[in-house]
Amino acid sequence: MSDRADHNSIRRVALPNGKTVDVLFVQSGAGRPGSAPIRELDQPAEMHVCPCCASELVMPFAWDEVGASHWDVALRCPNCEWLGGGVYDEDAVERFDEILDRGTETLVHDLRRLMRANMEDEIERFVAALTADALLPEDF
Repeated sequence: MSDRADHNSIRRVALPNGKTVDVLFVQSGAGRPGSAPIRELDQPAEMHVCPCCASELVMPFAWDEVGASHWDVALRCPNCEWLGGGVYDEDAVERFDEILDRGTETLVHDLRRLMRANMEDEIERFVAALTADALLPEDF
């Protein structure tokens, strides 16, 4: 058996939805020197997708750099309250970051539209009050 197999163990973890995930635990000193810990074996292809409910709203709530090219990221799904995460390579984290940036842009765009609609509504009500001579000095 290889040196790597002697220092690692695989455990089956049951998720709240009944699915199971095989997790590879790496003992210190396993693998090649300086290598990052191995991530969970059955993680979803994309970090923003919840493995329990398939929501695409998964967000990070904690992260830490692990080695030169890996990140330990804690994830949360706001839809079903799933908590999970693991160690991901830099490419996966960069894709996730781009998805989060697009989501932020969408939220900011929607917020601006909502603010504009609210302001237009306030202006229309103000104009209607002026036209009806319904404003008094004490209104200001």
